[in-house]
Amino acid sequence: MLTGHGHSHSGPLDIAPGARRRVSAILAAVVLPLAIATAVLLVALWPKGETPVGSRPLYSNGAQAVTGEVTSVGKVDSSGQTPVKMKVDGVDVPVHVPPEIIANGLDVGDEIRAIFNPAALESGTAYVFTDFVRTHQMLWLLAVYVAVVLAVARWKGAMALAGLGVSLAVVGAFMVPALTVSGHPVLVILVGAAAMMFASIYLAHGISIRTTTAVIGTFAGLVITTGVAWWAVGAANLTGALSDDARILAGELPNVQLQAILLGGVILAGLGALNDVTITQVSTVWELHTANPRLTRRRLVSQGMAVGRDHIASTVYTLAFAYVGTALTLLVAAALMQRPAADLVQLGEIAEEIVRTLAASIGLVLAIPLTTAVAAVLAPVAPTAARSADDDPEGDSGDGDAEETADAQEAWNDADGIWDEDEEAWDSEPAGGRKAGSPYARDRREEFEYDGAEIDRATRGDGPWPR
Repeated sequence: MLTGHGHSHSGPLDIAPGARRRVSAILAAVVLPLAIATAVLLVALWPKGETPVGSRPLYSNGAQAVTGEVTSVGKVDSSGQTPVKMKVDGVDVPVHVPPEIIANGLDVGDEIRAIFNPAALESGTAYVFTDFVRTHQMLWLLAVYVAVVLAVARWKGAMALAGLGVSLAVVGAFMVPALTVSGHPVLVILVGAAAMMFASIYLAHGISIRTTTAVIGTFAGLVITTGVAWWAVGAANLTGALSDDARILAGELPNVQLQAILLGGVILAGLGALNDVTITQVSTVWELHTANPRLTRRRLVSQGMAVGRDHIASTVYTLAFAYVGTALTLLVAAALMQRPAADLVQLGEIAEEIVRTLAASIGLVLAIPLTTAVAAVLAPVAPTAARSADDDPEGDSGDGDAEETADAQEAWNDADGIWDEDEEAWDSEPAGGRKAGSPYARDRREEFEYDGAEIDRATRGDGPWPR
């Protein structure tokens, strides 16, 4: 039941349990069909039989991969070559390494991979460098990452890692194989993204009204990103066929739709950031409501968006910087040519990154107010759970602070006037002769909202403000 207070046009949100059940039923009616559709399409689009994945030989003409340790790196000879030797099966053999690899970090003791081609034994280049062996370094980095996540986030971090594992499994086991054989690549990517969304949010944060709100916000942002990316890729005539990898893929799979894969890449690029901002906004609104249950929905949206705007400001350049970092080598190489800056940004490879950034950012920015609005509607009807023992070792749920704050507000209203949320001013003059709506009054209001104890002292006459 909604009750008014003072001159405010919308009062504190005291919702009956029956309303909560109805809201839960409505959310289930919205999200369950989406989850069921995702599961059904996942099964329907799952590649049947053999796929091209793993069907192409890595090397031809009898060549094979070998690994070994670099035993020596010589000096540049008269022909401009640097002699390098590696140990293979206990024998030092010469290996051809490109100059740019030698100049950027090849050292004695490095473990490397090479192609051994018996047909080239007479030429002296039977062994050709392909890459470094990074197994141990990557495993150590992964171990540190997992340890840090578990140490800081504990059980929630463990569930977030589980969600990440499921999401990567969706990419490797479903999306990649399906994209090689499916005639509906965009649908494959959307279904895969939806499955990743459910896994990452529900595994990390549990199933509740709060997390379901984040799912709704994420899905809305995903739809917006898809629509914007679809239009932008077509309008800008982006083919997705400009990179070396794309050309190799087109040569191996003539029927592959590179433009659709580019579109899918834009969608996936925005998904991780969407999960971040939506769950953050929902948690912000929930915490605001928990701290002061008397806040109206209008105030919840207003205060939630104060945080959301900061999030938007940081996220906008976060995405941009991420894509700039990815394409930095391309940017430097393209900048070497004599061409106007306007022509530079229109290069297909650079335009793809720009469209990727802008489309994902639009979906991200619009998802924040949408999620905030939905959370403000649902937070008051969701059961307010006490803080867990992990978050509150003293066993203080915080309900007492919220009640104290609400009591302090009532005392303040009775003594010094009512804050009118529509006019953003005090309806009556505060004690001490301060003018209504003045910065002083606004400061007193903000102090009340965030520190009930200080307000309580003020209303008793022993606080920092004159009575």
